[in-house]
Amino acid sequence: MTTRRQFVQALGASAALGAFYPFAAHAQVEQVKVYFGFPAGSSGDTVARRVAEKWGGSAFSKYPGVVENKPGAGGRIALETLKSAPADGSVLALAQVSALANYPHIFSKMNYTDKDFAPVSIGAVMHHGLAVGPMVPASVKTVKDFLAWAKANPKDASYGSPGAGTTPHFLGALLGLNSGVELRHVPYRGSIPGVTDVVGGQVAAMVTPHGDFIANAKAGKLRILATSGPKRSPYVPDVPTFAEQGFAELTTEEWFGFYAPAATPKPVIAAANAAINAALKEKSVTDSLAIVGLIPHGSTPEEQARWQKAEYDTWGPLIKRIGFSAES
Repeated sequence: MTTRRQFVQALGASAALGAFYPFAAHAQVEQVKVYFGFPAGSSGDTVARRVAEKWGGSAFSKYPGVVENKPGAGGRIALETLKSAPADGSVLALAQVSALANYPHIFSKMNYTDKDFAPVSIGAVMHHGLAVGPMVPASVKTVKDFLAWAKANPKDASYGSPGAGTTPHFLGALLGLNSGVELRHVPYRGSIPGVTDVVGGQVAAMVTPHGDFIANAKAGKLRILATSGPKRSPYVPDVPTFAEQGFAELTTEEWFGFYAPAATPKPVIAAANAAINAALKEKSVTDSLAIVGLIPHGSTPEEQARWQKAEYDTWGPLIKRIGFSAES
């Protein structure tokens, strides 16, 4: 899987974008509503709230933004709602990239396409992790150890994910396919129930955003064997990446990005982009994201669009190889 290139001087590029589309051409929004397609308290919800609350008094918005949670359908409901929202900057959505890059390869019918939205800025990057609990012997310390154990214990060789069709589901599936070891997938409704079952010994392993493992790992209740980023996570620097352990094809970074309705004027997008990038530089925001294992990461709209296209192109053939669809 292709390693992501670093965003070079993202904030400077954002400022340059503002120079092309002066804020004077943008009427300041009274207050911005941000749709988010998962429940309050989840990691992405933290991104939406901590960033939006910093917009008050900016060239973008008079007052701090507010978040409206629209959970369901893997985040699709929030994007479906954004599609018909006013294209004046008063409504944005925060979505995980898989909702636009992976879902078109999974669902034969969707109520939106990427053409319905305008990228505004990436907000935060997440790395996924593979962790094992007490069902797996303490001698298992690496991915190869886990695969050897799984091959020798086929009845217990399972892994959980936050749901069928999610990126963690596909990472586990690829690990099994590429190693020739059968790993039974156990889908959950979100990360926390699955992590609870790993800690309780009901399921052997879990693939999910690694931030959801950190507290239990520090408490010695589970062991994180690998993370999916192109380099080690700053939050668990002692844990090697999949690539370091010989599984470079599992290198991936998923991210949450801000989107606007497609018809939103470019000066409005520029003002929103500047407000988002400014918020992501504030220590209170970066500290809040660190708690849930997220890495603040701003971008220009163009960079966001390029990264989304790269994800779409990368995951298409992989999902086909895995053989998963919404009907399967």
